[in-house]
This record gives sequence, C-alpha cells and structure tokens, in this order.
Amino acid sequence: MFEIAEYIGIIAFASSGFFVAVRNQLDFLGTLISVFLTALGGGIIRDIAVDKMPYTFTHNAPALTILIVMILLIVFRFNKRDSIENRPFFILSDSIGLISFSITGALIAIEAGLNLTGVLALSFVTAVGGGIIRDVIINEIPFVLKTGFYGTIALLIGLTLYVLDLYELISYYTMIMVFIAGMVLRLVAYYKKWAIPML
Repeated sequence: MFEIAEYIGIIAFASSGFFVAVRNQLDFLGTLISVFLTALGGGIIRDIAVDKMPYTFTHNAPALTILIVMILLIVFRFNKRDSIENRPFFILSDSIGLISFSITGALIAIEAGLNLTGVLALSFVTAVGGGIIRDVIINEIPFVLKTGFYGTIALLIGLTLYVLDLYELISYYTMIMVFIAGMVLRLVAYYKKWAIPML
C-alpha cells in the first residue's frame, strides 16, 4: 500500500516538476534537478525525520521512474511554455502527487509511532517539501504559500489517517476512499478557487 502511493506520487510530481522547469526555461540539468526535488525531496526529508535511510537511496526504481517520465514527456512534447499550470494534465498530476505523498507521509509517521503533530508534519512535508525546495532554488514564492487550499489538503489527509489509525480502520479500501476524497476536494478547491483568508 505504501509503495503504490509512493510511486504514484513520484510519477505525478515528476511530471509537475518537469512542467515548472520548462516554464522557467531551465536547461537539461536544471530540469533534472527540478524533477528530482519535486518528486523525491519531500520523501527524503520525511525519512530523515523518522531516522530512516531515505527510500530513494536504497531503491533504484524511484530514479529510473523519474528518467522514464522525463523521456516520455520530452518524446510526446508536453513542453509548451504557455500557461502550463492551468492545463488539465498539470493540475491532475500535481493533485495526484499531493494526495499520494500526503498519504505516504502520514503512514510513515503512524508506523513510527508519532503523535498527531508528527503525523500532520510528515504528511505536509512529504507532500510539499520537495516543491518548496524547488521553488526556493528557482527563486519563486513557494507554490504552497500562494495557493490557498493546497497545503491544507495535506493536513486534512494526515488528520484523517491519524483518526482512522486510532480506530484501527486503516486498510487498502479506506486508503482508496481517502485518496478519492482527497482528489475530489483538491479539484473542487482548485476550480472553485477556494482560499484561506489572508491576514
């Protein structure tokens, strides 16, 4: 269950990291770094936080997955620079990555026996940590800080899984339900332009 969500997130965030790199007209190395950070950065931070060797450093599949995704995106020419963030494929891939990594972050925290704060923190960091690092390197305001409901969804998923674990209800089927509910919430929030009130 963890690996399924992990690889779904890697594929989805690799795609969104590629689109961000293209929009900023990065060269091949810059694109590779953007894709790597977006897809794997949050997971590396998560694993270090629970004193585990990062999954990416002990398995070859994540890096191979990233390379395959990049090759496919280049071959099929998904690289036009105009309004990439508003294209359905970008929104869908980014949403899938957000939900998948929120789930894996919460599961790792629960497995490590962390409290509610720890579960929320790892769910959030896994989902948006890589994107924040990428945006800082590209010299942009991190996406999560200017898109109202984006990071909130990661926290809601972390809270949901924490409660499910308390009642021993975490299973393959409840994970699917959480994933679907998270996707619906993310897409509705995006198209309805929901936002957290500014101070």
